[in-house]
Amino acid sequence: MIGVGAVQSSAKTMAVSGLAVLVAGACSMAIGEFVSVYAQRDVEVSTMKIRAKNVLNPNKDESLPKPFQAAIASALAFCVGGVVPLLSVAFITDYAIRVVVLAVVSSVTLTAFGAIGAYYGRTPLVKGTLRVLIGGWMAMLVTYGLLKLFATISG
Repeated sequence: MIGVGAVQSSAKTMAVSGLAVLVAGACSMAIGEFVSVYAQRDVEVSTMKIRAKNVLNPNKDESLPKPFQAAIASALAFCVGGVVPLLSVAFITDYAIRVVVLAVVSSVTLTAFGAIGAYYGRTPLVKGTLRVLIGGWMAMLVTYGLLKLFATISG
């Protein structure tokens, strides 16, 4: 959405592009997570079969990764993280204010997700938070910059 803001000042265009990114991103995250976790599950099943030739383990499925749960969790996390900035600018008509609000709200959202991830991952709070915040800033700057450059070149 911030990339579209680099080349288009229309609030409606930014909102529609934000919604499109939200849906596409959630689907992409879900599919990527599903494929990744399913591949991990396949490896673990193969390893368990090799190890279980002489050992009986009746609860073997309980410890396996769950691809559908991972896919749903990933899609929901993407939606929650994306809907906050989207809603924050949906009704702001002034272009400059909209872009600033989008950057600030996105930064606050990234900081919150970084802190939550660090807490639940039992990693250092500041380090985990900054990693997500700086990564998000880099993504926003690259998106904004590339689309601004493209708009300038294409006239």
